[in-house]
Amino acid sequence: MEKQTQTGKAAVLGLQHLLAMYAGAVAVPLLIGTGLGFNEQQMTYLISIDIFMCGVATLLQLTVNRFFGIGLPVVLGCAIQAVAPLILIGTKAGVGAIYGSIIAAGIFVVLIAGVFSKIKKLFPPLVTGTVITVIGLTLIPVAITKMGGGDAAADNFGDTNNLLLAFVTIALIIGVQIFAKGFIRSISVLIGLVGGTLLAYFMGMVDFSAIGHAPIFHVPQPFYFGKPTFDIWSILLMIIISIVSMVESTGVYFALGDITGQPIGEEDLKRGYRAEGLAVILGGIFNTFPYTGFSQNVGLVQLSGIKTKKPIYFSALFLIILGLFPKIGAIAQIIPEPVLGGGMLVMFGMVAVQGMRMLSKVDFANDKNLLVIAVSIGFGLGFNIMPQLFAKLPETLQMFTGNGIVMSSLCAILLNLLFNGIKEERPLTVIGEELSHG
Repeated sequence: MEKQTQTGKAAVLGLQHLLAMYAGAVAVPLLIGTGLGFNEQQMTYLISIDIFMCGVATLLQLTVNRFFGIGLPVVLGCAIQAVAPLILIGTKAGVGAIYGSIIAAGIFVVLIAGVFSKIKKLFPPLVTGTVITVIGLTLIPVAITKMGGGDAAADNFGDTNNLLLAFVTIALIIGVQIFAKGFIRSISVLIGLVGGTLLAYFMGMVDFSAIGHAPIFHVPQPFYFGKPTFDIWSILLMIIISIVSMVESTGVYFALGDITGQPIGEEDLKRGYRAEGLAVILGGIFNTFPYTGFSQNVGLVQLSGIKTKKPIYFSALFLIILGLFPKIGAIAQIIPEPVLGGGMLVMFGMVAVQGMRMLSKVDFANDKNLLVIAVSIGFGLGFNIMPQLFAKLPETLQMFTGNGIVMSSLCAILLNLLFNGIKEERPLTVIGEELSHG
């Protein structure tokens, strides 16, 4: 009986993780499909297969063996930084070139995993803490936009109903964290999302049309959009994007290793990168997109205090099921934007806080370390807010300069090398009192 109760709790926690990443997971196919002018039938396939493959990719990362799998409570989703490059590739070289470049990039990631894992010394707490902080801070404007309704140009953006839903969701999460204990406290975000959606329903702000339009059952089909083509420039661009994703995933792995108290070594990173590469190859075959570790779920692991993989196994299973039954998957789409925004604000804030906790290992008496952090955060936030600064540069370069996370990562790595060189880093451990909600 007790075992069944634990399994049930893990399933609910898994649902919370799914809801936390769902909006980000479907955003990539929505943006790319819209950018390439896909019709409704194509969009339905694109979103369904994306959800299905998120579950498969997550399982690859959870399953530890000699070849792949990092074994951390990480959820994989489509890499948002791939959106603009893939639209560019699809527009100039065709849809086939999109998937040819994704397959090639996935093979590249698998092959380079061993080499890339050896450069983890480039990511001491000074670098990873800065990057994780920037990831959290740069995502917060996304949450704020959703709190206002999702479209800053809309007439109803920021109206009182949207603000009410967003702040009630935040208040519910905070209230559960303050007054609840144990398991109830660990699912505070899920309670906030469900409570906010119920309020929205009584306010007449829940749209059920997505469920009605979705088909009942869907079968993943290899090469749904036709045979892949292999354009050398498209492949090179996607390889660069994959390297950027590996850098971002490295930060996610170290953050989760820090939270769970699990030191991350070269072999762990190698298996993690290989799992990511395999997921990218499968994404190309089944006509979805590149995958990376999702930052918002890092914040959820810390906020819930539940550090085991079991809930993530349930998340992966739920994602696979949702991908097979689009009508069920569409239920998550009824959560209004302001409610999602409220939940995201808390989770993205927790990601930034995790970065700050990692930075607490850094020697702040050293002015050089302060300079690395200051300039890297300045690049990350500044260039993300004002990508037009680089409007005169070639379009390919703008894909990188306009991404605050990329610029912050490169800046932190290079400045740390310049000031500190490569030092042997001690295994990452959780310092101070661990967050415990038991």
